[in-house]
Amino acid sequence: MTKSELRKTYKQLRKTLSEEQLEDLSLQISNTLLQLPIWDKEFYHIFLSITEHKEVNTEYILNILSGKDKHIVVSKSDFLTSQMSHYLLTDSTTLKKNEWNIPEPISGIPIETKQIEVVFVPLLAFDQTGHRVGYGKGFYDKFLADCKSETIKIGLSFFEAEKQIDDTFESDIKLDYCVTPEKIYTF
Repeated sequence: MTKSELRKTYKQLRKTLSEEQLEDLSLQISNTLLQLPIWDKEFYHIFLSITEHKEVNTEYILNILSGKDKHIVVSKSDFLTSQMSHYLLTDSTTLKKNEWNIPEPISGIPIETKQIEVVFVPLLAFDQTGHRVGYGKGFYDKFLADCKSETIKIGLSFFEAEKQIDDTFESDIKLDYCVTPEKIYTF
């Protein structure tokens, strides 16, 4: 299937999830993450879930990171440039939903992309080679392209891998891992 077809299919699949299922699956994903060899890093970028899109609830992962005393980085999106700016999430960080219901920091301590060592990547679908399908705006494509080559990219998905995404590009940045409630995919 193409990215466009997968986008449509997986948005529909997400809509079928009850709130209870969403929470249970999100908790399973966060527990499965603990098996990855990533916990010796310092700077972890995480997306803040868009509840209206039934994204993986990252609160559980935030709790793990906080409990491990890691530096948690969140982003603010600029829809004119499709660029994201990154900020340290602290106790004094004020979050507010933007017009697309994305929770974002109002202000804070800026963090350079090159400082980020692990990125938890939102997605709608992914394939067995590590390609992903997002919402199609290109924010994460640009962001991941600016990261260091050794930055670990981890997709989070309620659903298992597709065999192949038909319309990938050479320039697409692949994931290193994708974690589902049932398993860890390594690419």
